[in-house]
Amino acid sequence: MGKNKYIETPEILWEYFKAYVLHEKSNPMYKVEYVGKEARTEYKPLETPITFEGFECWLADQNIIEHLSDYSANTKGNYDEYSTIITRIQSNCYVHNFKGAAVGLFNANIIARKLGMIDQIATDNKHEVRKFEVEILKPKDEDTNE
Repeated sequence: MGKNKYIETPEILWEYFKAYVLHEKSNPMYKVEYVGKEARTEYKPLETPITFEGFECWLADQNIIEHLSDYSANTKGNYDEYSTIITRIQSNCYVHNFKGAAVGLFNANIIARKLGMIDQIATDNKHEVRKFEVEILKPKDEDTNE
């Protein structure tokens, strides 16, 4: 007999992810701004990126599980039924961060590095040329059921 899984089903893992996203949206970070000549203090709520690492921290904070490395690595095949939902969670994190960076919500340089996009500058004697390399990872086939 193997050890029991902390998260009993992929559906429960997805419900935890949705709770994490809701938590992040309900608990924004704030930017302090000083407005007007009297420098009135205002707090502007900022959306934070949704990340797989942030999700793992949230799960640990909720005393659910410390990390998802066994689920995502699936080294011994014990978590085959979780592979689709892990891919879906990672894809959701990727898309959220990419869209946020694309519209200027998040720092594009930081997000590009986080997402594995490379921004290189090649210089010759006359011109500076920026080259962007993007590795496109296709998720495994997923069920479209939510």
